[in-house]
Amino acid sequence: MAADRPLLTIVVAMAVLAGLLILATRSTAAPGHLAADGTAHGSTQENASPPATGEPDRLTVVDPADVVDVEETALPYDGGIAADVTYPVLPNAEPLTDFLSRALDTDVAAFEAANPGAESYTAAWGLTAAGDNLVGVRMTSTETDSEGSRECHTTYWYEADTGLAHGSNQLIAGQDELAELVGLVRERATDDVDASAVLPVAALFDSVGFNPDGDLVVEFDAAQVAAPDVGPVHVVVARDEAEPLLSDLGLRARDAATTGVEAFAVAGRPEADKDGTDDEQPGLIPPVDDGVDCSDPETRCVALTYDDGPGGRTPELLDTLAEYDARATFFVTGVPVMEHPRIVRRAYAEGHEIANHTLSHPDLSGLGQGAARGELEIVQAQVYRETGYTMDLMRPPYGATDDGVAAVTEEMGLAQILWSVDTMDWKDRDASVVTGRALDGASHGAIILMHDIHGTTIDASHRIIRELDARGYTMVTVSQLLGTTTPGAAYHDGHPEEDAEGGHEGHEHADGADADHGED
Repeated sequence: MAADRPLLTIVVAMAVLAGLLILATRSTAAPGHLAADGTAHGSTQENASPPATGEPDRLTVVDPADVVDVEETALPYDGGIAADVTYPVLPNAEPLTDFLSRALDTDVAAFEAANPGAESYTAAWGLTAAGDNLVGVRMTSTETDSEGSRECHTTYWYEADTGLAHGSNQLIAGQDELAELVGLVRERATDDVDASAVLPVAALFDSVGFNPDGDLVVEFDAAQVAAPDVGPVHVVVARDEAEPLLSDLGLRARDAATTGVEAFAVAGRPEADKDGTDDEQPGLIPPVDDGVDCSDPETRCVALTYDDGPGGRTPELLDTLAEYDARATFFVTGVPVMEHPRIVRRAYAEGHEIANHTLSHPDLSGLGQGAARGELEIVQAQVYRETGYTMDLMRPPYGATDDGVAAVTEEMGLAQILWSVDTMDWKDRDASVVTGRALDGASHGAIILMHDIHGTTIDASHRIIRELDARGYTMVTVSQLLGTTTPGAAYHDGHPEEDAEGGHEGHEHADGADADHGED
């Protein structure tokens, strides 16, 4: 009997061990088991999020039925065109609601203002992400004017925990990363896309998101980077290539977009209540270079300014400016902007300043304030739609201004920029004469007037820029030269303290200008 006891002990021990193992297995598999931290744990299968949905080469799609108590509301637009715009309303996301209302109203108004033949604007919403306190709202709009209809997309991103709303450009870490993304997009675009039209400006990167695999998807509106008959186009950049270019928001948006949604709800009101509009955003390029100080006695600054364009040879001028790392200011006119929008975007992308020179080049001092405002508002809207930039400088045609023009420009936030050197290039179509006048008048603080619609001016500019560089001048934008300007005030050169004495009264015409002064 004694010899059997060790064997019996082993059998009993094994039976007890087997029972403990069975009990442990059942315990782990049981749904709703609470861990020590109070978190419910079920089976791996029950806890797994559903897969994200959407086409392999398009933004992910969230079914609104999976978002708790989401509602739809219509934009109460009171402009002069028919507008049928809807957007989502989520409980506890009032900052998103307010942001969408303002952003969409701005978009409709800009379309109406920029297109004299505007007829209607419709827009509907969808969701591309809803998770980790992040919501992605994708708007699909149709703009109809006298030339037909155009499909557009815009995607906004909302952080429910902070109340910050963002444009898609803020998914990218910075301007350098956006420029690198432009290179990748150009490489991967189809033959339908004009690669040179893809530029690192905010207006082109206003609809960015992710496909179900986490690849970056960039959407372009119809006619933005391809022929109008091609329609909207999109380009996919592989996840591993895009990842180093993403901001923290971009990484968070990718995670939310690539996770399926079940009963998403915003838990509570956000800690903050504001828009995510940082001072510096990818694609919004300031007209001032922090590396240049025109107040430094060792720096001689001059501002080259070009009116009435862009023209057919403006790209040649941009090439020359780039060669000498020079900046200029382009006072653009409405009709050429309609004809050459990609040149406007290129000038802006390369660091030049874009400013307002009215729609049809009238003498503003001979118009009523309402008509003067209309001339300026159209071009403000055109440039905003092409670049995302809101101009704060204008030049009155012929240099003609008065108290009425000053009042309108003050209300619109526009300073009036005149000139100190008139090359008279509109009158004397001789490159050597224009060159001589520009160089003879050049001095620190000078604002030089030219027109990039004349071939002789483009020819002269090659020589002017080369010689100014050789003489040690730094060619800067008007904003770089003047610093902070006052809306409504008129400036002739880089000595604003002299101009400021006259306020709104002392500059009816620029030096040497009169009411029949050609094309200025």
